[in-house]
Amino acid sequence: YNAADSIIVGKFVGEDALAAVGTSNPLMTLAILFINGLCLGAGILVSTAYGAGDTQRVERQVSTTAIAGTIFSLVFSALCVLLATPLLRLMQVPTEILPIAVQYLRIVFAGLIFTFFYNFLAATMRALGDSKSALYFLMISSVLNIGGDLFFVEVLGWGSEGCALSTVLSEALCCVLCVIYIQCRIPVLQLGRRWLVFDGSLLRTVQYGWTSAMQQATVQLGKIAVQAIVNTLGVNAMAAFTAASRVDDFTYMPQQNIAHAMTTLMAQNHGAGKKERVRQGFFCGLRIELVYGLLLMAVCLLFARPIISLFVDDPAVIELGVRFLRCASLFYLMPGVTNGIQGGFRGLGDLKVTLTSSMLNMGFRVLAAAILILLLKVELRFLPVSYGIGWLSMLIYELPLLIRYLKEDKL
Repeated sequence: YNAADSIIVGKFVGEDALAAVGTSNPLMTLAILFINGLCLGAGILVSTAYGAGDTQRVERQVSTTAIAGTIFSLVFSALCVLLATPLLRLMQVPTEILPIAVQYLRIVFAGLIFTFFYNFLAATMRALGDSKSALYFLMISSVLNIGGDLFFVEVLGWGSEGCALSTVLSEALCCVLCVIYIQCRIPVLQLGRRWLVFDGSLLRTVQYGWTSAMQQATVQLGKIAVQAIVNTLGVNAMAAFTAASRVDDFTYMPQQNIAHAMTTLMAQNHGAGKKERVRQGFFCGLRIELVYGLLLMAVCLLFARPIISLFVDDPAVIELGVRFLRCASLFYLMPGVTNGIQGGFRGLGDLKVTLTSSMLNMGFRVLAAAILILLLKVELRFLPVSYGIGWLSMLIYELPLLIRYLKEDKL
């Protein structure tokens, strides 16, 4: 979604609109990841109950999460719409692109209820062992989003607001497809009136979901702080950073979701008492993370220029983006390892480790970025060094805990 918005806005509207969409993205992603964290936390509990064969508990957990999540999403959406302008000003967004960024952000924030329902239904289906269907629906929705972007921007001339509207409509369609599929193919989720059951005793979801959401939010808050630092470098640097960051999304998001798959698999088998499969799932996931990281490193090193050229035509912006992306790609193995380890801890139900390590990562990343850009005045291309420092701090914290878990046969 974000890559399509960035490419189409950059090509058909201009660099100011691309910079506005880019500087809005961290706030938008913060809201989305916070909601996704709540759904992920609930999915761990559903996975564990499903692995233990407790269907009644699965139903009550799902309905309780749906009700609590709907109320939270509506309130959260209203707050985000109201606070869009002050939040963007806090990020030092230049005055000339502030109105564009505010309009884009408000439209996306207004559709957060659809973001919740898709992530909730997708997490629930994954918890029940069906990871493919939600992906297919999202692929269909993503293709429609691209078509909508082109129609609203190129045909109707609605600019970045058209991209935001296309994103919301596509997510809404994705939710509809998930609901239809569940009603036809997943009997355990055909609850009828039982969707209205709210079990206060299951509000442990709040603890799991809140911790998971805070972990996701911490990561994005760090990115927002880095974006604010980059915003001091001017519109060209912002546009280059936006283009390179969309490529980073293609690297980090799959790594995070491989870890989420590890979490689901491990939680299911943990609930079923199959310790050996828990361990096998963990190490299999780590191997996949490493292979994926190596592949993306090679692609970004070799094809940085044509990739960045997809987003923007200005030679100066392209050059800045290429240098940034090549430096960033040198560190792509590190988030693969750290995400894999976090997926393992989540699968065992230890969410405090993932929250603490994420806070360390973002704290050191922002500190290093501030020193590099604001104090040492280095070029934008060296900013990814701060990413490496953040991931290194995670590994220093997580590895001793992982070794202890292995020695004590907890994993």
